[in-house]
Amino acid sequence: MAPPILHLRDIHLSFGGTPLLTGVELVVQERDRICLVGRNGSGKSTLMKIAAGVIEADKGDIFRQPGTTIAYLSQEPDFTGFETTLEFVTSGLSDGHDPYLGQVYLEQLGLRGDEDPRTLSGGEARRCGLARVLTLDPDILLLDEPTNHLDLAAIEWLEGELKSLRGAIVMVSHDRRILENLSKRTVWLFQGLSRSLDQGFKNFETWREKQLAEWDEARHQLNKKIAREMDWLHKGVTARRKRNQGRLRALNELRAQRKAGRQTSGGAPMSASDADMSGKRVADLKHVVKDYGDGPVVDDLSIRVMRGDRLGIVGPNGAGKTTMIRLMLGETEASSGEVTLGTNLHIATLDQKREKLDPTWTLAEAITSGTGDTVEIGGERRHIMGYLQDFLFTPEQARTPVSRLSGGERGRLALARALAKASNLMILDEPTNDLDIETLDLLQEMLGNYAGTVILVSHDRDFLDRTVTSVVAYEGKGKWVEYAGGYTDMVEQRGKGLEEVRENQEPARRSNTAKPKKGKSGGQSQKLSYKQKHALEVLPGKIEALESEVAELQSRLADPDFYNRDPAGYDSVTQQLGSAETSLSEMEEEWLELEMLREEINAG
Repeated sequence: MAPPILHLRDIHLSFGGTPLLTGVELVVQERDRICLVGRNGSGKSTLMKIAAGVIEADKGDIFRQPGTTIAYLSQEPDFTGFETTLEFVTSGLSDGHDPYLGQVYLEQLGLRGDEDPRTLSGGEARRCGLARVLTLDPDILLLDEPTNHLDLAAIEWLEGELKSLRGAIVMVSHDRRILENLSKRTVWLFQGLSRSLDQGFKNFETWREKQLAEWDEARHQLNKKIAREMDWLHKGVTARRKRNQGRLRALNELRAQRKAGRQTSGGAPMSASDADMSGKRVADLKHVVKDYGDGPVVDDLSIRVMRGDRLGIVGPNGAGKTTMIRLMLGETEASSGEVTLGTNLHIATLDQKREKLDPTWTLAEAITSGTGDTVEIGGERRHIMGYLQDFLFTPEQARTPVSRLSGGERGRLALARALAKASNLMILDEPTNDLDIETLDLLQEMLGNYAGTVILVSHDRDFLDRTVTSVVAYEGKGKWVEYAGGYTDMVEQRGKGLEEVRENQEPARRSNTAKPKKGKSGGQSQKLSYKQKHALEVLPGKIEALESEVAELQSRLADPDFYNRDPAGYDSVTQQLGSAETSLSEMEEEWLELEMLREEINAG
């Protein structure tokens, strides 16, 4: 096996005296596809920063193969010193990079290039950061939650783009679907250590449950041994104290071992506070139109929401998902059509931006609104300390101001606040943002047990498949259509995902330069995209440069004394030659496909 291009070994790091990483290993080979998983707070983002060289470990060895380039997408890109998004995206490019790709990626991600980075929203900042790391075309791409704040169309585009990259990818994400579709290897951070599975995320959860079962059994056996030793101690320690001090020390060591061993992480046993049952019909919209003056956001929508429905709403950012919810709740007036609301509705809302969280509140005040120290959940009175622990907060954090919370903690607190409100209709706007996979499992279970109605806006395809009974999808130009089943069922019925909807609205944009998009008729588009044209222009020069590099490397290997003189150098040049020949073959194939496409279009 070829040596790794990045190897982090026995990595230790503590914050404020509390160990976070206590012997972590991460090995990255060429073209690896690794997903890094673990609970919130397990150190995933920290390990990515160590790999990127952003922070230093307290202890451990880090090997980066000379010449290896690394690009890191942080959760919050730093735009300090940059006047425009294009300037940020193209910063750090070397002579071998193509600056025009920066503009291409920005346009594909819905930005122009002349925006002031300081004015970007969270989603726009994430898109700008993605454009930068993709333009760098690194040997190793480190992605920390790349899908956060992206809409489904952008996520589907990003997935296709990442599949086509030649470099290695290490990704942290709560989006199961993108992990399942991209990863080939899984690294699990748990209790300060890393455990590696030589398979993708599809097989991870079954493997993890087996690991946890084995640890629980080992802990059970340890507890039994301690019980036996305690029984012996109580019966005979007085008579045998002097000659059995060694056995007493062994018992104390067992106790210390159990105390030091961290428990397997339990989940938050989420439940929602139920209100009285609503009427059978929750909302009924007939031929509804909503137009703000520049074209309808909702055009001739007829839909009925019944008690107990689980309705998912999907569409690109700005399509009108929030407007549709406001229409269903009677919070905004339709331009035309009829909206009828059901009776006895008690609504709990989780908004996407978590704006209902006052930064001056403590966590306890956010849950109880300052009315006391208890909250009623599922008909039972719970103390606020215990309820916050359900959402992975410590009792000490109950008096912490909201302003001090991380993004993930704010997401969990907003969810706890929404579930604490007695309701029979729950509106969840992007509830999966900043939640780890295990917490998403528990939220899914809670929604399955919820007696009321759920209207859910989400960009998480897997979460939609696991929770909703029907999907309302944006079809373009104000048209919305309801499909039975989850997101995958919707794609099968429509024959396409949401990226296709966005491409129908905007100029043709594709991630793979050699594969043109198909139009509604199933035929090929009648012109090359900008990226395809640009690739045709630059590929011949890149091919020529690689041919020269291959020839030079072959010439060096032809020296009969090279190996005897420098065995390590000979091996290194051999590896460089293999890599260069592979890249040359791929570039030639891509150029040939594009040339054939251009001839086909010109002939048409």
